[in-house]
Amino acid sequence: MWLFLLVLVFVTMKTFFLRWVGALALVLAGLNGAHAQDKAGEKVLRYAFEIAETGFDPAQISDLYSRIAARNMFESLYDFDYLARPVEVIPRTAEALPVITDNFRTFTIKIKKGILFVDDAAFCDKDGANCKKRELTAQDFVYSYKRHYDPKINSYAYDSLRESNLIGLDALRKAAEKPGEKFDYDKEADGVRALDRYTIQFKLAESRPRFIYLLCDPSLVGAVAREVVEKYGDKIMEHPVGTGPFKLHEWTRSSKMVFTRNPNYREVKYEEGAHPATDDAAGQALLSKFKGRRIPMIDRVEVSIIEENQPRWLSFLSADQDLLERLPAAFSNQAIPNNKLAPFLVKKGIAMQRSPTADVTVTYFNMEDPTVGGYKPANVALRRAIALAYNSEEEIRRPRRNQAIPAQGPIQPGVYGYDKAFKTEMSDYNPARATALLDMFGYTDKDGDGWRDMPDGTPLVLQMATSPDQASREINEVWKKYMNAVNIKIEFKTAKWPEQLKAARAGKLMMWKLGYSASDPDPKDAVGLAYGPSKGEGNLARYQNAAFDKLYMQQLLMPDGPERKAALQDLVKIMVADMPYKFSTHRILTDMTQPWVTGYLRHPFDNGIFWRYVDIDPTKSSKK
Repeated sequence: MWLFLLVLVFVTMKTFFLRWVGALALVLAGLNGAHAQDKAGEKVLRYAFEIAETGFDPAQISDLYSRIAARNMFESLYDFDYLARPVEVIPRTAEALPVITDNFRTFTIKIKKGILFVDDAAFCDKDGANCKKRELTAQDFVYSYKRHYDPKINSYAYDSLRESNLIGLDALRKAAEKPGEKFDYDKEADGVRALDRYTIQFKLAESRPRFIYLLCDPSLVGAVAREVVEKYGDKIMEHPVGTGPFKLHEWTRSSKMVFTRNPNYREVKYEEGAHPATDDAAGQALLSKFKGRRIPMIDRVEVSIIEENQPRWLSFLSADQDLLERLPAAFSNQAIPNNKLAPFLVKKGIAMQRSPTADVTVTYFNMEDPTVGGYKPANVALRRAIALAYNSEEEIRRPRRNQAIPAQGPIQPGVYGYDKAFKTEMSDYNPARATALLDMFGYTDKDGDGWRDMPDGTPLVLQMATSPDQASREINEVWKKYMNAVNIKIEFKTAKWPEQLKAARAGKLMMWKLGYSASDPDPKDAVGLAYGPSKGEGNLARYQNAAFDKLYMQQLLMPDGPERKAALQDLVKIMVADMPYKFSTHRILTDMTQPWVTGYLRHPFDNGIFWRYVDIDPTKSSKK
């Protein structure tokens, strides 16, 4: 038996080593080859995603990394200022901020004239002749917003739009849900209408003081042209055609993406989207350096997919990447001892930015699962015991190398309603109390095998969905250690992130650990993780609580202030009490840039906005 185990360990380690070496060789060879092919003087930004993209259609995107790419190819009506802190909303394709009437129920917006889509065959005759430049119009936004209501598309953003109660759009959706029916894009709805070629109007059934945030994310509500969608049909995820500063030039799925400057992009100056506070010395320095420059300032962005931490880190050290976004925590002791840039990196001229991020790491429990789901006292006791038995502080110390802080609930730092003094049971590590809860409600070892069983005597086995990367494996070790400590058996189901997401939305996973990043300052989506009507979409836990849903809808109507903050904390307390989610940490991120990269700044909510605001010195980068 011991010999078998030793052989198994050896084979596993050998397989992992060969896969790692092979992946590293491919990464370094591929990137070095790319360097050799650069055109003289061309400004190219290279960096890597740690998780593969899924596609580029704003109505279908559901992952962070695809959204980063889409944010640079599509444009929404509004966007976030690159340098303003606290964050500010600025017009992007709109001429100005909306005219708001009827107590935040009507938003009327003029869009800029002369904005052009990327050239595409969809704008040509069927034989490919007579191609025309295609101007952005108000009707494009009407069509784009309606797509999120088409049940065939199954949009991830539908929940947020539905909660805004745009008049008439849910009626169109319900009609399309009938057997044999399709969504009627030509039927008008008061919720979103083109008043003329360049004027769009949104009408809401109820007041929504923060509705403008839903007009700010180009990766979700960026304008698409109807003829493009109809031309490519089910392949639209592969054919992004927007009005943004970049266009997709080359794509090898789950391996590499190349984006080039959009030749149709209008003249936009740096200072049109960057307004630092007067006392922000760093922001003012960037504005002074780049004021008057046309954006984007670089010619090409190359994004590789490097899932394992060590190859991604080594690729940056060898200067095959210009930016290391999210220093892997495993290398923080080496790269930023005591949170200071290591001398060997200082000598290379590498710059560092370290900042808390508006995200939360979480493990959800499927409330419809027969093992961890349910609402009876025994069901709730099991989830709370699991949460109390898990040591988030050790996750922070070991796999995250102290690059995180404990989470008390879903609301992320920098998001409205976050209070660092607010304390809940969510971050508690109390194995004695966990054991007492398990014993009290019948989760005991009934067959003498050393593992706890369900109250009815069947085995209690947790199944945690996870990813195949090293960082996930380290966190799995922490989970296994602390579940073993209270005699709960836990198993891990490994698959790629897109596969896990598909299974999660279908309700097929028992537990899954993942992260949520805020896309704007409104905590609506954070507490919305437990909103019942969003079951299977934003609410992956499939949690349902009528009292929670009622309070959730009430706070949407409230202006920001003490009353809303109190309501948000009450929502968090309900989530802590029923424990459909175990919130673990808020991560602290460190980004690094090579000395030839200037202008980089992490935005609290808009990952990827920096593409258009950074510059590359090709004379320095060519000598690396």
